[in-house]
Amino acid sequence: MSAVVAQTLHVFGLRSHVANNIFYFDEQIIIFPSGNHCVKYNVDQKWQKFIPGSDKSQGMLALSISPNRRYLAISETVQEKPAITIYELSSIPCRKRKVLNNFDFQVQKFISMAFSPDSKYLLAQTSPPESNLVYWLWEKQKVMAIVRIDTQNNPVYQVSFSPQDNTQVCVTGNGMFKLLRFTEGTLKQTNFQRGEPQNYLAHTWVADDKIVVGTDTGKLFLFESGDQRWETSIMVKEPTHDSKSLDVIQESESLIEFPPVSSPLPSYEQMVATSSHSQLSMPQVFAIAAYSKGFACSAGPGRVLLFEKMEEKDFYRESREIRIPVDPQSNDPSQSDKQDVLCLCFSPSEETLVASTSKNQLYSITMSLTEISKGEPAHFEYLMYPLHSAPVTGLATCIRKPLIATCSLDRSIRIWNYETNTLELFKEYQEEAYSISLHPSGHFIVVGFADKLRLMNLLIDDIRSFKEYSIRGCRECSFSNGGHLFAAVNGNVIHVYTTTNLENISSLKGHTGKIRSIVWNADDSKLISGGTDGAVYEWNLSTGKRETECVLKSCSYNCVTVSPDAKIIFAVGSDHTLKEIADSSILREMSAFDVTYTTIVISHSGRMMFVGTSVGTIRAMKYPLPLQKEFNEYQAHAGPITKMLLTFDDQFLLTAAEDGCLFTWKVFDKDGRGIKREREVGFAEEVLVTKTDMEEKAQVMLELKTRVEELKMENEYQLRLKDMNYSEKIKELTDKFIQEMESLKTKNQVLRTEKEKQDVYHREHIQDLLDKQSRELQDLECCNNQKLLLEYEKYQELQLKSQRMQEEYEKQLRDNDETKSQALEELTEFYEAKLQEKTTLLEEAQEDVRQQLREFEETKKQIEEDEDREIQDIKTKYEKKLRDEKESNLRLKGETGIMRKKFSSLQKEIEERTNDIETLKGEQVKLQGVIKSLEKDIQGLKREIQERDETIQDKEKRIYDLKKKNQELGKFKFVLDYKIKELKKQIEPRENEIRVMKEQIQEMEAELENFHKQNTQLELNITELWQKLRATDQEMRRERQKPCLLSGPCRFTSLNSSETIKSLWERDLEALVKRFKTDLHNCVAYIQEPRLLKEKIRGLFEKYVQRADMVEIAGLNTDLQQEYARQREHLERNLATLKKKVVKEGELHRTDYVRIMQENVSLIKEINELRRELKFTRSQVYDLEAALKLTKKVRPQEVSETEPSRDMLSTAPTTRLNEQEETGRIIEMQRLEIQRLRDQIQEQEQITGFHTLAGVRLPSLSNSEVDLEVKTN
Repeated sequence: MSAVVAQTLHVFGLRSHVANNIFYFDEQIIIFPSGNHCVKYNVDQKWQKFIPGSDKSQGMLALSISPNRRYLAISETVQEKPAITIYELSSIPCRKRKVLNNFDFQVQKFISMAFSPDSKYLLAQTSPPESNLVYWLWEKQKVMAIVRIDTQNNPVYQVSFSPQDNTQVCVTGNGMFKLLRFTEGTLKQTNFQRGEPQNYLAHTWVADDKIVVGTDTGKLFLFESGDQRWETSIMVKEPTHDSKSLDVIQESESLIEFPPVSSPLPSYEQMVATSSHSQLSMPQVFAIAAYSKGFACSAGPGRVLLFEKMEEKDFYRESREIRIPVDPQSNDPSQSDKQDVLCLCFSPSEETLVASTSKNQLYSITMSLTEISKGEPAHFEYLMYPLHSAPVTGLATCIRKPLIATCSLDRSIRIWNYETNTLELFKEYQEEAYSISLHPSGHFIVVGFADKLRLMNLLIDDIRSFKEYSIRGCRECSFSNGGHLFAAVNGNVIHVYTTTNLENISSLKGHTGKIRSIVWNADDSKLISGGTDGAVYEWNLSTGKRETECVLKSCSYNCVTVSPDAKIIFAVGSDHTLKEIADSSILREMSAFDVTYTTIVISHSGRMMFVGTSVGTIRAMKYPLPLQKEFNEYQAHAGPITKMLLTFDDQFLLTAAEDGCLFTWKVFDKDGRGIKREREVGFAEEVLVTKTDMEEKAQVMLELKTRVEELKMENEYQLRLKDMNYSEKIKELTDKFIQEMESLKTKNQVLRTEKEKQDVYHREHIQDLLDKQSRELQDLECCNNQKLLLEYEKYQELQLKSQRMQEEYEKQLRDNDETKSQALEELTEFYEAKLQEKTTLLEEAQEDVRQQLREFEETKKQIEEDEDREIQDIKTKYEKKLRDEKESNLRLKGETGIMRKKFSSLQKEIEERTNDIETLKGEQVKLQGVIKSLEKDIQGLKREIQERDETIQDKEKRIYDLKKKNQELGKFKFVLDYKIKELKKQIEPRENEIRVMKEQIQEMEAELENFHKQNTQLELNITELWQKLRATDQEMRRERQKPCLLSGPCRFTSLNSSETIKSLWERDLEALVKRFKTDLHNCVAYIQEPRLLKEKIRGLFEKYVQRADMVEIAGLNTDLQQEYARQREHLERNLATLKKKVVKEGELHRTDYVRIMQENVSLIKEINELRRELKFTRSQVYDLEAALKLTKKVRPQEVSETEPSRDMLSTAPTTRLNEQEETGRIIEMQRLEIQRLRDQIQEQEQITGFHTLAGVRLPSLSNSEVDLEVKTN
């Protein structure tokens, strides 16, 4: 078993709907039910002792205490089966004496019980439809008798024994008042119910054979031996002033032994009385309690009347009125006295009256106060303190004070002190309170009302709000452990506020369902939350984000808590397990064993854990959690536990539940010792008081002081006057008494002498009387013997008469049977004729015949039973009246006449009742039809709700699948992005190489330009050399012409010939230059075609250059040609290597682009398939929504546009096109891609061919090649 022990200390609460829910054990101790316990409460010393309910009990139904105050019987339902447990109250602690749980008869539950006067027998009434009354010899568990009280499923409210007779029993219920007697092993009814049936709610025995009964219409009846003797009606008048008055407005006596019942109509006086008070409302009498002077009864909401017996007459009159006081702390004080009084009980000395009400309150009043307040109604006082009357929804405690704060659906907030077990503060509001939290200092509370969240001050005598937040229906709120923050839940959002500036510092969003529980860790750095969406989140308040999360959709969490080191989260929910969660994963699950855990709490030391269940029990277990079923389970509440807390010092456990009760438990460790935590500072005694309250109280105190001084002066003056008067009166009285004493002495002496004389006379007279008496006795014996003989003869005659009367009644019964049989034959013949005539109505006629036969048999049985009862009554009455001597004949004659009248009236009543039964059956059939139709509607609506829930679940599943697909697509996108990045990374180095090659090519072009410049320079040099050559030629010619000039005409002719040669040569040279220019201009036209250009230049070279000139030029420029050839070879080698590299890289680029294109095509196909699937699923969702009429009929495109936003994905919404546009767009994208690849291929080809790159022309390279070829040639 577990090493953790919990012991009940105190309870604040009452279960008012348990039958007979309060009674006295002795003068100081009362017993009442609370939670799943019976509480023994000492009114003077204020201590409580507990009688726990049975294991696996589902709640108490009824209580009963024996007349000797030794035994207590408790009716319970244990595991869906009824049981009666009898405790012995005299033992300490109370122990079980007997358990009655094995029954040989059908029973659902026991609703009322009573002990016999000698406490040996127990009477128990079962609930409908069985409605059995069981008579037990309970110590031997023997059923002495059992009888069915009602066959029409009417409720039975109370059963009881006669206070002096074990065999006489009374049962009251709706339409029934029965007196039964236990004889010969059976319970037989001894009374016959006359008049209209009433709804009898309560009764009590005021004498051996007298019973007072109350109804739901405010009537009180007094029955003696089953016959009505007195009746009164209680009416509640509408108040003309501030208070309501109760008046007894009708009172009728029945002093005749056998009241006439020949006419069921009320008398004229009753009709006048009822008509004059028809406007008054009828109070219900729920409880009646008898005492020595009379009885007390509840008379409507908040009222109790005391009735006292009249001395001369046999009826009761109202003597006192007691009211429930108006509660000043309530938001509607008029509602406090509108609670019904359900149970009344007098103390054994009849000094105190205790009452329990429908709002779970206990009131008491001392009977002496009722006698003092004769003119005005007396008022009850709270027996303990005001209690909760509805389920407790919030529970909180603090550190600096021993306070407990609770809130409830009864719209009240209560502050309790668990050290003194008292109520500190109490206030009611107009809105229901759902949650509450107490500041660690004990001075403030935060409360979640239905309309707002309010922050309040706890003053010395009031609870006042000073800050409101617009959060409606806050189901959870909590101050941090340090008190500087508090959190409040608004649906699925947690708002965190500071207590200093009262501002919202963070809003934690993430839950998709309602949040059921929040808890702070020890250092207030984190907040843990759990909700109905199956999520447990750990929030970091500094960042406002989730640190860890654990989501389990199949579980709706009810409560979460965290270990002191904040490493492990404990959660309980709807899946019947306790979970340990750490680092976003479930470490362990512990089964709850067929119950649902509703709350969980762990001690601050981390060694103990407590969980509350849905059946109201508490389980205490040690931590770390055991592997097996090791825990202590305690009976606590009669409903699911809503809240549970441990105090800061781990000394006390606090539990609250839906039954409106609050329990405090003492917690022990495995050695049976309390877990002690040393408190450095004791509990604080400071309270909050406003300045205005202090000033008002100071002013009141000053006024009271002055009033006290004035009263002292007046009292002193009055005392002096009274002392003077009393001293004078004492003197007068002493003188008077002295004179009277002297006169009495003389009278005493005279009386003594007379006494002596009388003694002598009496002695003589007594002797004479004795003699005379002896003679008279002898004479009376003789006379009585003769009379006895005569009476015996009369008795025999009366026996003969009774036999004759029996024979006559039997004849009448036979005649009735014959007439009824004849009537049956006539009816059957009539229906047979109808059957022959109307064949279509065959089934209806048969049902009518059967119904009439049943009614006839029932009426026959009722008549026979009534006649048997009447015969038994007549026999008993005749036996009684045989004892009387003179009036027997007259009474017998009167009884025969009365019985005839009764017989005729009974026949009339039977006919009327049959008619009423027929009408009621018709109404019942109609109502059953209505009920069936309503049940069908309810079933249809339930089906619709189920179908809608299923469709919603399907939609959520589909949405979840679509989210998964989107996530997968996102992953594909990420993969593709990654591949594209890798490709870009692969392309970058190649682009860098291309860039380097381009730079090398540019450098080579620069070198070529340099070569071109050198060529031009060389050409200039050549032209200069040609000019020099011409000059030398001219000089040489001049030198040659000099000798010719010296010789006469020869010289002249030679001179002319030289000039003509020169002119001819110049003319030829100019023609040659022109031809060369035209040919060169023609060659320039082939500048873009290198091969043709090369051929043209080669032909031009062969045309205009002679070999001899070339040899001379070569000879001149050998060195230059060698250098040029060497550079050309170097450049050609570099160009060949670059061409090879470019070809290889082009092939690699081509393969990469082909592979990327194939991957893009496959991905585009997958995307198209996914789009088709998404479109198909969206069309299905749209069709389902249209079928369920949940959304308006919109186009699929609109649905596709709105759907992603509903899923709240991080990606932007994708607009869908139709298939033709989509395929066209894909083809266009592929065309663009192909064009881009072609452009890149062309660029690569241009690079390989060394054509013009980037708009740069390279004519110098071809020119240089031509020049080189010319020079080499």
